[in-house]
Amino acid sequence: MALAEVKTKPNEASVLDFINKVENEQKRVDSLVILDCMKQLTKEEPMMWGGSIIGFGYRVVKSPSGREVEWFKVGFSPRKANLTLYVNGSIFKEEERMKSLGKHKTGGGCLYINKLSDVNMDVLKSIINDTCKKLQ
Repeated sequence: MALAEVKTKPNEASVLDFINKVENEQKRVDSLVILDCMKQLTKEEPMMWGGSIIGFGYRVVKSPSGREVEWFKVGFSPRKANLTLYVNGSIFKEEERMKSLGKHKTGGGCLYINKLSDVNMDVLKSIINDTCKKLQ
């Protein structure tokens, strides 16, 4: 089956230029920390996907309908409302780990954090690392 066409695609835009344009200083600083963390854990270089997502690596995702699309393994976006991390949503079922993470919300494969000081960084790193391992 051919890959389906999606709007959010990797492009050549500068990741650092994008982060440096984030208006909220705390979100900008937190984004740089997440960038370094994901870079170390994935051993991949970041790429902009669309205009607002920073992704690491490539994979093919198959939806229940059979549609296949090219996507990143792990990523994040400094949204106005929060920091959105794109990780393996099955991890959210691990109640103890999610409780130990700290203040967050989840939805689909997204982890929503207001600021990094709200969460346990070791737990966050374990979530990112486990996402990378599962998608290799």
